[in-house]
Amino acid sequence: MELIFGNVSLINLKKVNMKVMPLVLKMVTGIVLLMSCSKSVMEENEDEVLLEDSPEIDIINPLEKESINGLVPCEDGFAAGYPCSNFDLLSYIPLEYFESFEANDNWGWTDPETGIEYVLSGLNDGTAFLSIEDPENPIFLGKLPTASKPSIWRDIKVYKNHAFIVSEAQDHGMQVFDLTKLRGLTSRQTFTADAHLTDFKNAHNISINEDSGFAYVVGSNLYEGGPVFIDINDPKNPMVVGGYADASYTHDAQIVNYNGPDENYKGKELFFGSNSDGGANNQVVILDVTNKENPTLVKSINYDNGGYTHQGYLTEDHRYFLLGDELDEQIFGSPTSTRIFDITDLSDPKLHLNYYSTVQAIDHNGYTKGDLFYLASYSAGLRVLDISAIGEKQVSEKGFFDTYPSDNNPEFNGAWNVYPFFESGVIAINDIESGLFLVRASQD
Repeated sequence: MELIFGNVSLINLKKVNMKVMPLVLKMVTGIVLLMSCSKSVMEENEDEVLLEDSPEIDIINPLEKESINGLVPCEDGFAAGYPCSNFDLLSYIPLEYFESFEANDNWGWTDPETGIEYVLSGLNDGTAFLSIEDPENPIFLGKLPTASKPSIWRDIKVYKNHAFIVSEAQDHGMQVFDLTKLRGLTSRQTFTADAHLTDFKNAHNISINEDSGFAYVVGSNLYEGGPVFIDINDPKNPMVVGGYADASYTHDAQIVNYNGPDENYKGKELFFGSNSDGGANNQVVILDVTNKENPTLVKSINYDNGGYTHQGYLTEDHRYFLLGDELDEQIFGSPTSTRIFDITDLSDPKLHLNYYSTVQAIDHNGYTKGDLFYLASYSAGLRVLDISAIGEKQVSEKGFFDTYPSDNNPEFNGAWNVYPFFESGVIAINDIESGLFLVRASQD
């Protein structure tokens, strides 16, 4: 994707490395460019120089792809021209179909009454909703427009049949959308939010602990970019009840009611934050957030050769934490790496294993489900790891589906997020340049 001013191509956006601090290129004409997949702490006045705040600049979308409907098996290492192993393509919807320029985060919802599964696809200009009752023929039901301006960052989570959406777009706040409104729809709609929380301006990410009914917004202008605690037990009436500001900027987080091996924290609500100040301070921060009025630090996990602590996820037994650093591949030239920490003793975590892939793509968002770890690995697409023998330090790749077939270089192209939690086994992949892919493990 190129940034165009008049007839002059200023820069190829996907070649910009802006992960340590967001790169701001100020032209004498006052044009300001900002492009990144993660954002470090910024001063409030810097929010005004985001790309979406420059209406005189046109973004040209060079993609002209056709949708794919119907099963395309992975055979001889390819499915419809996409490299693959043990995962078949069910369908593909290009960005043009959404009338959008870029995709970012995605999530999923299963209607408890009908059992129909839906994909919530984050886009630069809003959130798209798709029924995948028939994943080989998904139905685009419509879009909830952005709350303020377009942005390349959007993040979505679900609780009590409502979607909670944040964005880096200036003054976006948090949109709340009642997903039950999707029931019975067969034609495209333009949706409106059911609630809009504006206590914060923009934010990079949101995580939800469904067991406690609290959302944790991170990377906002509140609490130095640390987590903001929001009570969403009444989804249409979210309330900020506190936050934590003493551990630097939080980029992403997972929050659980802890049920792991450390007896000292059984039943506590613990926050596992991927924190970075954009420089040398890269760490995983474990907080006890049971008491929202008095959150306490349990432990900070530091590690060597860090570039940008991006995102991590616990194994289901809460014994291990799998961490992705988004800049180590570029800075140190290593293959795609996943750091695995043994957190059996939360007060004394230990590096258990560094897993290295066979490619050098940058890792982005990863999630565990049972004995598998599903990773969005940018230019290498979806990578799925077998972690069934993680205790014996044995991790291996089970399969992949590469949505960016051009290369596996350590750059910011390709798969932003994957959603692996549908009971049907369908995996939704949001590709930045291309759109939405639905895949499923090949049948034996």
